[in-house]
Amino acid sequence: MAHLSSADFQPLRIAVLTVSDTRNLDTDTSGHTLIDGLQGAGHQLADRALVRDDIWQIRARLCAWIADPAVQVVLITGGTGFTARDNTPQAVAPLLDKSVDGFGELFRQVSLADIGTSTIQSRALAGISNGTLVCCLPGSPNACRTAWEKILLGQLDARTRPCNFVPHLKRLDEQPASCCGSRS
Repeated sequence: MAHLSSADFQPLRIAVLTVSDTRNLDTDTSGHTLIDGLQGAGHQLADRALVRDDIWQIRARLCAWIADPAVQVVLITGGTGFTARDNTPQAVAPLLDKSVDGFGELFRQVSLADIGTSTIQSRALAGISNGTLVCCLPGSPNACRTAWEKILLGQLDARTRPCNFVPHLKRLDEQPASCCGSRS
């Protein structure tokens, strides 16, 4: 399966969405954690947004990024718990072409050492839609750090063997240039 990995690092364009009724972009520590991780790894921040925990606001922002030819990955933090206001999984799941079942399973497994059996209350999930990997993470900075360091860092690196997600994502070099001759 070595054909699914590359000898060269390929920086990806990653958007970060925070789902919260209480945070703003300045107080969004989970979003900052993800941005620090992706930029530290050499990826590019394609866009960043914060929406209320509302199914339709989540879907509207996510659909725009899924349709955007320059967004390859969307990392969503927040709204994956069990309160009445936690709607991220319900908003995202219907938009996915394929689910990555192992993502939630692995996230809960790697979180066990940190939070014990409380890990069963995470509804973390991932999937692919229109060549865009979408990952839904809990809203805590520690959960985002765990997901980034123990799962996403390797799976978003074309050099990871025997396989990674990079071959399944939109190819930026295949996208038409904008009217000005450059991509945003």
